[in-house]
Amino acid sequence: MATKGTVNVQTENIFPLIKKFLYSDHEIFLRELISNAVDATSKLKVLSGSGEVKGDLGDLKIEVILDKEKGTLTVRDKGIGMTEEEIQKYINQIAFSGAEEFVKKYEGKEGAEQIIGHFGLGFYSAFMVADKVQIRTLSYQEGSQPVQWESEGNPEFEITDIEKENRGTDIVLYIADDSKEFLEEARIEGILNKYCKFLPVEIKFGTKTTFEEDPSGEKDEDGNVKRVEVEVDNIINNTAPAWVKSPSDLKDEDYKAFYRELYPMSFEEPLFNIHLNVDYPFNLTGILYFPRLKETMEVQKNKIQLYSNQVFITDSVEEIVPEFLTLLHGVIDSPDIPLNVSRSYLQSDNNVKKISAHITKKVADKLSQMFKDDRKDFESKWDDLKVFVEYGMLTEDKFYDKAEKFALFKNAKEEYFTFDEYKEKIAPIQTDKNDKLVILYANSKDAHHQFIESAEDRGYDVLIFDSPLTPHYLQKLETKLDNVSFARVDSDTLDNLIKKEDELPSKLTDEQKEKLKPIFEEVVEKDKFQIAFENMSEKDAPIVITQPEFMRRMQEQQKLGGAGMVGAFPEMYELKVNTNHPLVGSILNKKKDNRQKMAKQLCDLAMLSQGMLQGQELTKFIKRSVDLMN
Repeated sequence: MATKGTVNVQTENIFPLIKKFLYSDHEIFLRELISNAVDATSKLKVLSGSGEVKGDLGDLKIEVILDKEKGTLTVRDKGIGMTEEEIQKYINQIAFSGAEEFVKKYEGKEGAEQIIGHFGLGFYSAFMVADKVQIRTLSYQEGSQPVQWESEGNPEFEITDIEKENRGTDIVLYIADDSKEFLEEARIEGILNKYCKFLPVEIKFGTKTTFEEDPSGEKDEDGNVKRVEVEVDNIINNTAPAWVKSPSDLKDEDYKAFYRELYPMSFEEPLFNIHLNVDYPFNLTGILYFPRLKETMEVQKNKIQLYSNQVFITDSVEEIVPEFLTLLHGVIDSPDIPLNVSRSYLQSDNNVKKISAHITKKVADKLSQMFKDDRKDFESKWDDLKVFVEYGMLTEDKFYDKAEKFALFKNAKEEYFTFDEYKEKIAPIQTDKNDKLVILYANSKDAHHQFIESAEDRGYDVLIFDSPLTPHYLQKLETKLDNVSFARVDSDTLDNLIKKEDELPSKLTDEQKEKLKPIFEEVVEKDKFQIAFENMSEKDAPIVITQPEFMRRMQEQQKLGGAGMVGAFPEMYELKVNTNHPLVGSILNKKKDNRQKMAKQLCDLAMLSQGMLQGQELTKFIKRSVDLMN
């Protein structure tokens, strides 16, 4: 006997809307159908555990069956099944009203494809790719009549009695002409690997060939049991991924193996991991890995996968964790993260805030513990960690407060210090006449070698800050640390960077300076270099090119996309002439042509030391140097 009917619909033509609405991401239908199958199987296990279902449950794996000739894709489970009454309730009433609500509320809104299942729309997403759908089902309840529900993508349906021996549900999709891609084996396997890789019930998709020992025990010439080719079920998922296990049951190798499972194309192992395992006041599990960041940031993002009860949801988690944590890799699984809301709502949701704060705390605590437990090992990892730690300190004040105890400074001698340790080391000599601590730094040990050596000759220490975040990070430190300034070692002469009471006298008179100034102005670009005479040591270079700290930092922040930056900062440098260097004083003793040659040579040497001499000017410098030697 057949029952025909019409779903109660207020929204006109809801089926075409469902199909059109999620067209850009219509592969998600398979995730939803399999999620429903997992739910049906899980419910059966619960009923069995409570004694409501007697006897052996048998093989509970879910099957995805492709029939290209018939043009069908079937999702088969052996879960609780449904009676006709339950179909009327859950398919014709609850699910459809959820679908209608979803379409009304989210049509055309960004991110809606991620929340389709959370309005009960899971089943109806099948109509995005099928022009006819059948539900063939037999309830676990004794004496139940197997039934079939069928609809051709409109509000009309038909329910008929059928023959079906096995408990559970088959969802049969008759794939529409514009969705034939979902009859391709590779396409389906790709979707299963993306969304269902870690579902808690085995998912079978066809069979595969493997080699096993010959059951007969027959041996080969070397005395080994022969291996024979056999067909086995192609199970596409790992039902017990590492994050659902207890940390006490896992070894370091288990965590590394799971990382390789998550990122099979990754060639580097992570530095270490954090296992999340919370069940109150929210439910959160997961494993986060610290990758080797080095100097890169952007390429590492979107590596955290968000799951809900082992169902993949998204790898875009910016609204769920602070931005600096998106540099990590791994998995977060929480059914308490609301998925049927807008992104702006996510950021203000209390559970999301608590989860975000918890993850931040766990990360900070892990780093702090590593620092305390094995300082040398922590130092060896610092070059890989520093971008992450600096990013966190820049963007999260709570993380900053914890990180300032373990964030390290590395100097040019490869020694590591916390800020308090470093302050104690340099305070006696790198404090200016106003008792302000002046921290000298370089962005590159090689590029700034001359300046580092000069500073070290005076007993000063130079830090190496070479991360892409350096300009912003130093600015943050200067706002947080009392009476401290950071100056790049080439931003001025050392006597200007760390001013003392005593100043060196000049070997040049004011009249000599006046004569020298136009000579230097003729050999450099006037709009780029400002000539200044400085009383330096004879050991210092004759010419030193510097760029004021403020100006250079602004340029660097502009390159990094600093907020509020308008217009380009001009490229301006100061050309400091050392009044006490013998070569500078000797220029006035030369003939007019030679004065210019010598001034140009000294300026080019200074530019060469800063990596500023290039192209034609470098070629001229080399030829001039050869001529001078001749």
